[in-house]
Amino acid sequence: MNIIGVIPARYQSTRFPGKPLGDILGKPMIWWVYQRVKAVKELDEVYAAVDNIILADACKKFDIPFIMTENNHPNHISRIYEVSKKIPADFYVCVNGDEPLIDSKSISVVINYAKKDKAYFTGAFRYLSDGAETIDIGNIKIVTNENNEALYISRNPIPFPKSSLMFKYKKYVGIECFTKEALSFFVNTKMGNLEQIEDIDHLRFIENKKTIKFIEVKSDSISVDTPKDLEKVRILMGGGKSEKLDLITNKLRKAVA
Repeated sequence: MNIIGVIPARYQSTRFPGKPLGDILGKPMIWWVYQRVKAVKELDEVYAAVDNIILADACKKFDIPFIMTENNHPNHISRIYEVSKKIPADFYVCVNGDEPLIDSKSISVVINYAKKDKAYFTGAFRYLSDGAETIDIGNIKIVTNENNEALYISRNPIPFPKSSLMFKYKKYVGIECFTKEALSFFVNTKMGNLEQIEDIDHLRFIENKKTIKFIEVKSDSISVDTPKDLEKVRILMGGGKSEKLDLITNKLRKAVA
């Protein structure tokens, strides 16, 4: 079975232009993501999917294998589909290029679940425990059934706790495992009403009754969407308060030396 890791990296981010090159301890953010992804033993190859010569030059400088993709993709799934047309594989594992704290073990969890379940599309979630995170529309919330199938995905906190508080909110984590069939379906299907309203790509599958599954991972990862997020990551990786993140960062610092 051939499994390819893909790190989509777009240069012209709306809220944070040049985001993949944000400096963290002397290395660009995309380098840190690549170190996490390439440590996953289940992956046969790992590539950054870039859309700009500046990103391509950074990949060359830091020895990151890359594929140059078109710069007009409407979303990351479309960019991965372009990669799938160039490199055949059984699964394409996407790890967002703005997740420098992602845990390699979490990526393995998603891959192994997808292999066992022969899943069409598998994603990851973690439980939210912080109120500010829960109401942040940048944190996508997921509702699943007992079979880990996504029922709905929203930027709002769902479900609403009218009759019970005995649950935890589930937050999307930037790890996804696609089959070529899933990628092809996505790019050849029009955006639906709910996807347009919420601005969440994955709703295209749900609106068309395609089964997508989400598996829990233990992750302290922070998505870097703004310069403030990057500063938070710098603090954590430079000796922040999280013991788990400190251990992970120390391992990666050895690679930098």
